[in-house]
Formats: sequence, C-alpha cells, structure tokens
Amino acid sequence: MFGPLLQYEQKEQSIILGYEERTAIIQVVTDKVINVFVPFVSKDHRSKAIEGDKQLPVSFTLAKGSGCLILTTESLICKIYDNFVIDFYDRDGVLLCADYRGQRTPRFQLDESALELLKKEGHDINMAGNGNYPVQCVKKLDAHDCIYGLGDKTGVLNKRCYEYENWNSDIPDPHEDSFKSLYKSVPFFITLKENGVYGIFYDNTFKSYFNFGKENDGYYCFGSDDGNLDYFFIGGKDMPEVVQNYTYLTGRMPLPQKWALGYHQSRWGYDSEETFRGLADSFRKHRIPCDALHFDIDYMDHYKVFTWNKERFSDARTLLSDLKKQGFKAVTILDPGVKVEKDYPIYEEGIANDYYAKSPDGRVYVNAVWPGDAVYPDFGSPNVRKWWGEHLRFYTDLGVGGIWNDMNEPASFNGPLPDDIVFTDEGRPSTHAEMHNVYGHNMARAAYEGWQNLTGKRPFVITRACYSGSQKYTTVWTGDNQSLWTHLRMAIPQQCNLGLSGIAFIGADIGGFGADTTPELLTRWIEAGCFSPLFRNHCAKGCMNQEPWLFGEETLAIYRKYVELRYSLLPYFYDLCRECELTGLPLIRPLVLHYENDINVRNLNDEFLAGEHLLVAPVIEQGAVKRMVYLPEGTWYDYWTHEEYQGSQYHIVDAPLDTCPIFVKAGTILPKAPAQMYVGEIEDPALILDVYPGTGSYKHYQDNGEDFAYRSGAYNEYLFRTDGTRNLEITKLHKGYKEYPEIVVNYI
Repeated sequence: MFGPLLQYEQKEQSIILGYEERTAIIQVVTDKVINVFVPFVSKDHRSKAIEGDKQLPVSFTLAKGSGCLILTTESLICKIYDNFVIDFYDRDGVLLCADYRGQRTPRFQLDESALELLKKEGHDINMAGNGNYPVQCVKKLDAHDCIYGLGDKTGVLNKRCYEYENWNSDIPDPHEDSFKSLYKSVPFFITLKENGVYGIFYDNTFKSYFNFGKENDGYYCFGSDDGNLDYFFIGGKDMPEVVQNYTYLTGRMPLPQKWALGYHQSRWGYDSEETFRGLADSFRKHRIPCDALHFDIDYMDHYKVFTWNKERFSDARTLLSDLKKQGFKAVTILDPGVKVEKDYPIYEEGIANDYYAKSPDGRVYVNAVWPGDAVYPDFGSPNVRKWWGEHLRFYTDLGVGGIWNDMNEPASFNGPLPDDIVFTDEGRPSTHAEMHNVYGHNMARAAYEGWQNLTGKRPFVITRACYSGSQKYTTVWTGDNQSLWTHLRMAIPQQCNLGLSGIAFIGADIGGFGADTTPELLTRWIEAGCFSPLFRNHCAKGCMNQEPWLFGEETLAIYRKYVELRYSLLPYFYDLCRECELTGLPLIRPLVLHYENDINVRNLNDEFLAGEHLLVAPVIEQGAVKRMVYLPEGTWYDYWTHEEYQGSQYHIVDAPLDTCPIFVKAGTILPKAPAQMYVGEIEDPALILDVYPGTGSYKHYQDNGEDFAYRSGAYNEYLFRTDGTRNLEITKLHKGYKEYPEIVVNYI
C-alpha cells in the first residue's frame, strides 16, 4: 500500500515521508506524544476533540538506522520502516508498540451456508469486524497485554478479546456485554504491558472499529469506514501519566459548580407543577439532602424545544423560584429535534437562516422524534451553535440551573439518518457519515458556551452522546440502563473506563432507568452510586417510581445514610474535580490506574477508587451480606469501624444490607463537611479533617463554587501534613478567598 520509503524531509517538528505509493507524516507533538497521519481524504486533521495548537517545542533527533528511520525524543524512540511500518520504544529501548507485519487472519469464520442457517433461525449476525476496513492499522498484541478505555462500552474493565464499534446509538434494549456500540464514541484506549504502558487516540469521526484480539490473539486492529489515518501515540511512565498526556491533548473537565456534585432526582413522568412541589416537600420532610430536580420531556409544550407547557405548569417562573428557596436547582431536558410547525419561532428562524441539515437535493431533512416530524440543527456550524446558545436565555431567564441534552446521537424514530445527509463542519460541507459521532459533542459545546455567555457561571450541561474531548463542555451519564443487577455490576467498569478515557464527570442512573427496581437493588445501587460524580436517581415512565420513601422505612434510612455520606464528602469530591481540571485524572478510578504492577487488579471489575484515598467495594450480588475484597499494597482502614487491614491480599468482610465496604488508605487526611440539606444551606461551613494513622500529605482547594473568579486567583489552597502522630501541619499555599470559620481535626 505504501511501498519502500524513498525520501523524507523534516519541517520543524514534522517529518514528511515520501513512500513509493503515497505520503505520510509523523509529527512530534510533545516528547511523549507523536501523531501518525496519512492524508487519505484531506491534508488537514479536522479534529473535533483537539482545540488549539498542542505542539510544544521539543528537541529530537532523526537518523538513519538499519533499514529504518529513527526518531528519538527525550521519552520515546520511533522506528519508521518501508510500507509505513512503525514501532515505538521507550527511551531505554523497551519495545512498547509494534506494527503487525502479517495480514489479518481471523482464527474463526462462518461460511455462507452457516450464516444463512443462523439467519433463518432469527439470529442477528454482524460480521462487520471480519473484513479489512477502508482505513485501518494493525498492531502486535503480546500475551499479557491488557486494554482499557474506549468510553462507555458495555462489559468488563479489560477490553482484550472483545470487539467494538464507534457509532453513537440509542438502543432501547437492555444493554449486554455483546453490545458493540452505545451512545458515545471515545476512540482512545490504553494498553498496559508487562513492562510498559501507552495510549492510542484514533482521531477519526467516521464509523470506526476496534478489535482487541478477538479476531486473532496475535494482534489488535482499529479502523474506520472513511477519513484519514490519524492517530496519536501517547507515552508515559505509568497509566496516570498516559491519561494526563491524553487529556492535555483533548482537554480536561472544568471545575463544576459545587451544587452539581450534590444529589439529583429525576423521572420521565414528573409532569406537573404539583408533582414537583410535592417532590420537593417530600425530600425536605424525609431529610434526604438534594440539590437538583430534573424536568424530563413532559414539561414542554407538545415536546417543542424552548417551550413550557402552561396547562401543566401554570407559572414556571414562580415554581422555579419557590424551588430555589427550598434549595433546589431545576435541570431541564433539551433535545435537538425541532418540531416542523408553521409559526413556531424556533423552526421558522432555523429555516430562514439555513440552520438545519439537508438532503443531498437541498431540501431540509425531516425525520421524527418526540414532537413528531422534526428537523435537525446543524451544530457543526458556529452560527448554529451561537444561535442555539443564545436561545438558552429562555431557560436562564426562568431560573433554570442546568441543561440536559438528550436524543443527540442523533436519535430518530423513522429510521436512521442516511449517511449522505448534508451537515457542516466549521464552514466546510460534510455528511452525516462524518458528523454523526460528533453531533452530541457539538450540541454540548453550543450549550456550554451559550450558558457561560448568558450567566457568567460555570455551566452545568449533561449529554447522552459525545466524542473525545467532550469533557471540556459536559457531564455525561451512561444512558438508558435497566433495573437489573447485571447493570449495577456493569456500571463499575463502564464508569472506570469512561474516566480513563478523559470523561470524568460521569454517572449511571441510580436504581436503573427501565424496568422495576426492588428495595434491595435500589439500596445497593445508592451505596455504590453515591461515589459517582453525577449522583442521579432517574427512571422511566411506565416503570415503578424510585423515590426512596416508597420502599419502606429500612430502605429510606439506608438511602438517607448514603446521600448524607456523599454530602459529608463533598469537599473531597470537589478537590478531586480540581485535580481533574489540572491533571485529567478522573474522580472514579479502577485500581489498575494506581497499582498497574499488581496483577490482581488488572481484571478487577467490582471495586474502584474514589481518588487515591478511598477504596469502594460495593455489594453487587442479590442477597449477599458478605463479600471478598482485594486491597492493594499498604495499610487500609475500614471507613465504618476503623479496623486495620493489610494490603496485597484478599479479605472476606461483612456487608449487611446497610453497609457498603469502604476502605481508607493509611496516612489519608480526608476533608469533610457538616450535614446540610443542600449545598449552600450553611453559608460558611466549617472544614472537618479526618486524619488516619500513618504519614501523608493532602492538598485542599476552596473557592466560591459558582463562577470563574478562581481563574483570576480567587481561591485558597491548603497543604496538610501528618507525620503519624497527633500532629497536623497546615500550610496555606495560596490565599485569595475567605477562610474557613473553623477547621475541626478528628484523629482516627
């Protein structure tokens, strides 16, 4: 396909490689990030994930080796051969990633007669992964390689031996391990080897494919239906550094408003003013902290965006004002589909300004979603994003606190959008085939930028569909899960892989969206879910309501216990958000992120870390009252009993219905807050520090929790140190905000 390397030319930090058949480019982005680019369809990268020039000045050498060209940075060695075969080594010469030299050879294929028989019996056979892709790359797979990331895919933590597709999809069926795609396309993965680690970001928005050794145990491959071969090899001394380097490239989660880390209650079916007033009163009556109530599609007038149903909600402004007085923020759903209706201002404005996607013949494309016949805003156009963002004034003027983008894969009721529907890519004509996977990303960007311009506050935006880099604009949830124990189990590796993929503000609907939960399932879900950054209970119309007081006193008491736990830990979670903004490290983390050399955690699906200091081992099996917990190296303390445990071994621990096993790392200084029903109920709360035995240090961050003044220095940063005695050293690293009225120290 490429032939021999005939010539090469260095232009600043790019090496233009002239092969017999075509040209390729290697760009040194940083000393640990190298871009591999083949301009099959365009000379420009057309990235939606990467904004701005990420190239840093790097000193590197380029020399001829034995049959190859050798590029050497401070951290990486890249050997480039004929046929554009590339191998990557660390600076010590340890091979990290090698191109596979052979042909793709599936170890198992169904013949045509077997396929026909299976189809006759009703089996849905998808053989898409068994052929060569128009654009593809094949890499050698070693025996003990583990693979993580790729966003919100179903199944286990380690993706080796599985195949996936990136094509944002709204699939209402209960999600199973065999699902190849869901709502998000995050084409980044981390390969952990016996003696090294690296990441690859395949920046291609067309439908793409990833086969991590399922086809053949000797290689993995990734490819797409169209576009350029455009991937970034991302090095690092360990997994955290790989995540940091990837998020340097694609962006990091900005600091959210503090209330967004509180508890959220939602249901498709809360459909009247009376319902919301009763809901708010019930939360305060039952003393369950709550910061946000979500308004699903029933608040709209015939499901028309930027409208409010005046029959069910006679005075939305007064309702939201009254909820605010009780400490509740309103979060309203917003779909992209605009109803086709004469004299409907949003529809008419979009038509007049040519803001909607079109068929190839130039007519505005019409499909159907909740309002019936609907058209799709072309969010790839900056003008459309600005127009949409300005219309968010409808919500900000009413007192809405945040926007929840849904149905933005984009979903459609009259069959999928054809690939040739005409969209825009920043002024360039494009197609649905290219823009589908970034439709939700661009919609989230429109909402974030519009909300920031209108309010000056940190926007709270949720999205169902997104792409790499969407973390700069939005929170995500894992979509329409079900009230199933299997979905509670799946939520752990799913959120861990999202975090490793740069998308850190995440959550799965507590209790399950579809089907009916049980008291036990809801209880175990709140115990696990109280550590998810997006802490929301949400369920579907036609299913059992999931307000905790409907399930009896025992369930209510346990539910309250874990919501209160979350609120007590809000200073810790807020610190993790600050760390994420600075480093890209997620709030919820698989144990392998910090203990990659421990083979016991490489396939650990039922535990996770909240930051580095808390280890959570939820009960995810029906009826279980004990569970086996693996603790990594070091000394750990039971959060509830303070019992000491030694790491690098398994322990069987008690886990009655009201107990989620939680362990605290020795030397931890854990910041906490006093009890409150919502963020801001106590105007100036004290800071509580739980100091655990052992030596350790901890940085704590404090600001107003609302706007961007901290970026101009309006914040405090503290450094706490403990030497293992009852002596805590406090140092102020930065002073730019009012101090705590009191710091209470508890020695555990």
